Amino acid sequence: MSEPTIYELSSTGRTGVTFPEPDVPKSTVPESLIRKDLALPELSEADVIRHFTHLSKLNYSIDEGFYPLGSCTMKYNPKVNEAAARLAGFAYSHPLQPEETIQGNLALMFHLQEWLKEISGFSSVCLEPSAGAQGEMVGVAIIHAYHRSTGGSTRRKMLIPDSAHGTNPASSAMEGFEIVSVPTDLHGNVDLNILRSLCDENTAGIMLTNPNTLGLFDQNVVEVVEIVHKVGGLVYGDGANLNALLGVLRPADIGIDVMHFNLHKTFSTPHGGGGPGSGPVGVCEKLVDFLPDPVVDIVEPATDELPALYGFRKPKKTIGRVKSFHGQFGMLVRAFVYISMHGPDGLKKVAEHAVLNANYIQSKLKNVYPVPYDRICMHEFVMEGKLADAPHIIALDISKRLMDYDFHPPTNYFPLIVPEALMIEPTETENKQSCDRFIDVLIKIAEEAKTHPELLKEAPHNTPVGRLDEVKAAKDLVLCCWLPE
Repeated sequence: MSEPTIYELSSTGRTGVTFPEPDVPKSTVPESLIRKDLALPELSEADVIRHFTHLSKLNYSIDEGFYPLGSCTMKYNPKVNEAAARLAGFAYSHPLQPEETIQGNLALMFHLQEWLKEISGFSSVCLEPSAGAQGEMVGVAIIHAYHRSTGGSTRRKMLIPDSAHGTNPASSAMEGFEIVSVPTDLHGNVDLNILRSLCDENTAGIMLTNPNTLGLFDQNVVEVVEIVHKVGGLVYGDGANLNALLGVLRPADIGIDVMHFNLHKTFSTPHGGGGPGSGPVGVCEKLVDFLPDPVVDIVEPATDELPALYGFRKPKKTIGRVKSFHGQFGMLVRAFVYISMHGPDGLKKVAEHAVLNANYIQSKLKNVYPVPYDRICMHEFVMEGKLADAPHIIALDISKRLMDYDFHPPTNYFPLIVPEALMIEPTETENKQSCDRFIDVLIKIAEEAKTHPELLKEAPHNTPVGRLDEVKAAKDLVLCCWLPE
């Protein structure tokens, strides 16, 4: 299917807007600055609206269907979150306003910090990081600053399990740490014997994703934390998979020292399309003074006559500012609304239903597709897109064929420790009917792989764009470009 460009729809003489007469005196523009020609499309307002509305309907979105993108928690975003973020007092405030004029905004930020502390068990939280990856970098920077402050400048080794999120080694490398990989044992846990052999006086810490990218809760997590702490290292918790733990386990209670929260995943702020994200960071007591600057605090307690006065506070040994202004404020509003509407019991049900959905789908598919770690999973699971009776079919073929059945494909080829990996996360927002349809389609695709493999090899068939040349797509940043003559 070929869609006309906005230039191809252009017709000379059409106009979509008429500018009003200027309300300031006209002045002459120098001749040298006047264009002889400006090759812009000429269309009516209706032409433009219809064109871009039509194109928008070609995009797949969480509002349209199931989005089982493993380890990304692509859950439905309640529209009440959007309505709250658009309230004039939030949407039209400016970060440079005097603090006394934005007390509502600061109160929201303060209480969100307190709620995240309660959910996670940490002593303090900073809302400033603008995404999970930046939250990771902030957490690693805090570990770095802490060791410098205690004379541990030789601690340059960061341990990272091979089942961790892919951004973990990048965040550590940006802080100058040596990356040391820790393998996974036969049960999908961190290999304790190898971990012990790697831990020494040069260990800065470990970046632990738990549940890990296999969708498994590490059965030895307490021992992992103890081993790292015993040599003076710190434990960073990757909070991207917090959706599985809400109301069930607080990361700080098992010894995690610092962790980022993905508000754009666990707490349903918009996710995808390049952002914006939000990655607040929580820390244990000994790391509170190293948080980014600033954090929101009560500067004057409430009295019988007056409410509390909120303002910004600079931590004593802060690593500094990591984002302009005070974080992605619109995302903070959305997360605040989500948490306040669910409450403690509702957040626990979020985790329970997410785990239930993942285990239900895994149990229905594990006899069709190989599941390398066949045990109870958390909010996601990993299976192999490789079938014994269809040796030429790979994970990519299965994912492409899923698109023909109006499903967004799951994550492909990650984690790297599983060959032909398909990582599936249904989230709690999918009902049983939706999960059943997804299961039925994957079972049908497995049968097609054996009887009509060409259907998979040539898929997708029903999408606006067919299968792209993978090599060309990887090398050419622009696959096609049309410019007017």
